[in-house]
Amino acid sequence: MHVDVVGNGPPLVLLHGWAMHGGVFAPLVARLRDRFTLHVVDLPGHGLSRDCEVPLTLEACVDAIAAHVPAAPWCGWSLGGLFALHAAIERPNDVTAVALICASARFVRNDDWRYGVSPEIFRDFATGLRSDYRGTLDRFVALEAFGSDHAKDEMRALRNDLFTRGEPSAYVLADGLDLLKTADLRAAMPRLTSKSLWLAGRRDRLVDARAMRDSAALASGPTQVHVVEHAGHAPFLTHADVVAGHLIEFAGS
Repeated sequence: MHVDVVGNGPPLVLLHGWAMHGGVFAPLVARLRDRFTLHVVDLPGHGLSRDCEVPLTLEACVDAIAAHVPAAPWCGWSLGGLFALHAAIERPNDVTAVALICASARFVRNDDWRYGVSPEIFRDFATGLRSDYRGTLDRFVALEAFGSDHAKDEMRALRNDLFTRGEPSAYVLADGLDLLKTADLRAAMPRLTSKSLWLAGRRDRLVDARAMRDSAALASGPTQVHVVEHAGHAPFLTHADVVAGHLIEFAGS
């Protein structure tokens, strides 16, 4: 598993989202590297971890990441947030605090989780991966950027970053979609006793800010919820100063 280590100060782990890699966090790294020693992970099958054989499951990924990084706060974006949240619940000695950027305890809507994503979206992406790999990834990037005041800039940045560390493994992308569709950490949330930070984008079309508020309300530990106005699914690209400020205040306290 590839982990970039940059900066100076106490450790902070960064976990990227589906189909991306750690390089997407460049705006955050530039703002945080003087405050923290950043451990920027490429998840299995993604980026420079493309040949990593660790399966993209919560338990296996968390175990592998924990073996490569020191005890620290973990910050996860989107799919990375599921790993960070699971780790904070199951490994409180290794994950001293957790920050979630546009991630929730459950991603997909059902009868008792009304603010999740429609399951049809995940079905369509899974079908698209088989018939039009690059086109499907491009549509996903557009959905991530949709709603932001800086959608064009955000789409350009995500598209430019997508393959800079090589193409993600197709089977891992399918596994990641399945994990996003099926993972449900709500029942485990009362065991989250460490402090948590929840950063939502007001115009996020993938993870509703209300789903993040409802997730945070299930935790036993102290929580902070902040909504970044005019931001979509990747606020660390369009509102990097705001996101970095929240992380500095949270992880540095």
